[in-house]
Amino acid sequence: MSHYYRLVVSCPDRLGIVARVSNFIAGHGGSITEASQHSDLEGGRFFMRYEILADSVGMPPKALREAFAPIADEFDMDWALTDTRQRRRVVLMVSRETHCLVDLLYRWTAGELDGDIAGVISNHEDMRGLVEWHGIPYHHVPVNPDDKATAFAEVQRLVDEARADCVVLARYMQIMPPELCRRFQGRMINIHHSFLPSFAGARPYHQAHQRGVKLIGATCHYVTEELDAGPIIEQDIHRVSHCHTPDDLVRFGRDVEKAVLARGLRWHLEDRVLIHGNKTVVFA
Repeated sequence: MSHYYRLVVSCPDRLGIVARVSNFIAGHGGSITEASQHSDLEGGRFFMRYEILADSVGMPPKALREAFAPIADEFDMDWALTDTRQRRRVVLMVSRETHCLVDLLYRWTAGELDGDIAGVISNHEDMRGLVEWHGIPYHHVPVNPDDKATAFAEVQRLVDEARADCVVLARYMQIMPPELCRRFQGRMINIHHSFLPSFAGARPYHQAHQRGVKLIGATCHYVTEELDAGPIIEQDIHRVSHCHTPDDLVRFGRDVEKAVLARGLRWHLEDRVLIHGNKTVVFA
């Protein structure tokens, strides 16, 4: 596979940013293979993502970062330059709903995700056989309702041990503690159905069927301390009608959830998602 550097930038919008960055890359012999920019006219913020053919630059990423730093300071940039050879390590978390986990395992084995699954953590034993069949460590961490702190201390230990760059709640049905949300801000991804807050709690698809909804969907977002309210990465919908049963809605919902989560994770791993406040710019 080709070797790239990815440069992502967020900064106050002003004249000359694209020219300055592009001239810098060209001045080092760099070949830009993909370029995306967006100006937020309301917020006065500029966003950029470049993919640069690494071999064309002729220097390692550390040296390129050092050379770019004065430009970043000049334009007051929040920025990162990543190397595609440094694959991100992902820890998946799951409870008993298995469709998102199974889908991500397939996409990982098929080479669709630009990262490595370093482990799976679950509060149930159900998926151990499948996960270990893939050669991935499986960690059972039961959550005692009367002592959740002990369970989440173990979760944090396992995530640290795996050297995780990203945590994915692939239908993990426990509320993450605030300290974990803060620690993995912008690096913890969740998926849920689109019926919140109208149909919260148990059997949401059955509640929605009784209400006669015409659209079902899913939302992939970053986790924050405010439940299900973090920056949205991706969403999608599926139209339904009076002909469909509650089981149909559940089936459609699972299809949407796993597709939306896979897209959101792939875009995150490819540095296509830039967070600004509680919103995102996604260069998909």
